[in-house]
Amino acid sequence: MKTIFDLDKMKTLKTDLVRFMMTYKFALDEMNTKIDILKQEFQYIHDYNPIEHVKSRLKSPESILQKMQRKGYDLSLPAIKENIHDIAGIRITCSFISDIYEISNMLQKQKDIKVIECKDYIKNPKGNGYQSLHLILQIPVFMSDREDLVNVEIQIRTIAMDFWASLEHKIYYKYNKEVPSNINEELKEAAESAAELDRKMEKIHKEMKQIKELNKEENLEGLIFNNRHFRFPYDLLTGNQQN
Repeated sequence: MKTIFDLDKMKTLKTDLVRFMMTYKFALDEMNTKIDILKQEFQYIHDYNPIEHVKSRLKSPESILQKMQRKGYDLSLPAIKENIHDIAGIRITCSFISDIYEISNMLQKQKDIKVIECKDYIKNPKGNGYQSLHLILQIPVFMSDREDLVNVEIQIRTIAMDFWASLEHKIYYKYNKEVPSNINEELKEAAESAAELDRKMEKIHKEMKQIKELNKEENLEGLIFNNRHFRFPYDLLTGNQQN
């Protein structure tokens, strides 16, 4: 009888774990769809795409359990849901700093999304120089028999920020998380250089945007002026202009 009970318990646990992880996968799918819609809308309406890359990942059960043990939490599904907010993660890489905040605002304003947490490491970089905007967003996932509210971590950063973070991560693990102080200082200087590059590119971007807007206004004024010199609709059809 004990064996049958244990088997039933294991089957229930396995089913619960599979469904638990599935909800996070579905949350990733829904959030990726939202981001893709915003990306396409921006392209169609503004003739500009602020998103360079989108990458999503789902933590493995092993990684989740290791993190729970490391932090001393109870190994149960409710405890995991309450304490681990980065099981589902999406990284959005943008062209410019202003794009980061634009995308963040658009996501936060959606009615079915609840903002759980916002950490701005761009305005307040970490000690090692790391910069990025982190959001924990809660999204509803509709299953066959229930609605689950699932947290998804969103990291939004520029290409320069992402380049620095990727190399810093490799160095961090190469030294087994014990990076020498002189290399830490060099990494911080590199982060400051990347931030300066972002600021310069943002300045150029704003200047080009102003020029583009000015050209639009001039073209519109020219169109209005030209329209005053022909009789509509006769001249429009014949091509004859009024002297």
